[in-house]
Amino acid sequence: MPNIERLPNSLTVQYSELLQNCVQPISDGSNISFKSKTINGKRYWYIYISLGSTRREHYLGAESTELLDRIEAERDARVSNEDDRKLRVRLVSMLVAGGMAATARDEGKLLTLLERSGVFLAGGVIVGTIAFRAYANMLGVRWSGNATTQEVDVAADNRMTLALPRPKEPIHLRQVILDSGMGFFEVPALDRRQPSTSFKVRRKDFRIDVLTPMHGREARQPVKIAAFDTYAQPMRYMDILLEDVQPAVLLHGHGIMINVPSPARFAMHKCVVSQMRPAADAIRARKDIQQADELFRVLVDNRPGDLVLARDAAEKAGSEFLARYRAGMKLLPDDIRQALDVFEQMQERARRATR
Repeated sequence: MPNIERLPNSLTVQYSELLQNCVQPISDGSNISFKSKTINGKRYWYIYISLGSTRREHYLGAESTELLDRIEAERDARVSNEDDRKLRVRLVSMLVAGGMAATARDEGKLLTLLERSGVFLAGGVIVGTIAFRAYANMLGVRWSGNATTQEVDVAADNRMTLALPRPKEPIHLRQVILDSGMGFFEVPALDRRQPSTSFKVRRKDFRIDVLTPMHGREARQPVKIAAFDTYAQPMRYMDILLEDVQPAVLLHGHGIMINVPSPARFAMHKCVVSQMRPAADAIRARKDIQQADELFRVLVDNRPGDLVLARDAAEKAGSEFLARYRAGMKLLPDDIRQALDVFEQMQERARRATR
């Protein structure tokens, strides 16, 4: 049985406070500057925006009272945000000191850049081990193992809609990654005629993969994600994760607001994925089951309603998904498998009662 440590309720309250404060994106202004140029005796204003190693110039217009007021308002807003930034930094430090999971330096740098670029406002969702680590803070626990990773998995679906309005212009995710200054290069696809969906840092194992649901029949050709102007690798059953997305904040800097799948759906999906991996990938399959086990244990005690909703979603996903989920469940320890069986029996009785 995994040794999952329950963290004090006071930390959960502080995490909720940080989450609420991070709903509204703020910038420290370090990547933005305003400058003017004098041409033929007339002044023109420009804004310079730095993302990673790239600095872009945007023309604002000829100097006028209205334009100068807009520039001054932007500068005042950055000053007024200073207290909010300090509060967030203090909350992040307190949560890490209390035992919550911090985000590693490289991950934090990249994810801060993605947040600042609008990737998560545009519908990007973090999946994989980083999401699993985020769940520990969301649920107020510390996982038994050291869930380290050198991979950042960003998923999106052209069919997905969010309550938040999306940016009118696409986020050029590929260019944002390549211009990050971290040394990323595109990992060539197996078929060199196809576009890349992965990026790796030179001389390091650190990488980022862009994923999307596989709709219809089996297909491995990369799919263009319009919101990101970038190609993604289609993955079967990824849509199950993206249909129920929740906000989470990563503990780095003054907090990084991301999107993650529902923890219950993530655990169920891990059981399914464990049954789809090739025999040579047995280590990853065991990791899938371990993460599902730990999540299920916390959810059974603290958020049983989430399990009910996830199980209903599994029914709608079809018989093949359910068969793989049940096969993965058999690999879970007896006690948690029995607890999940009880939930399924209760749901079945509830369905019969409403017929």
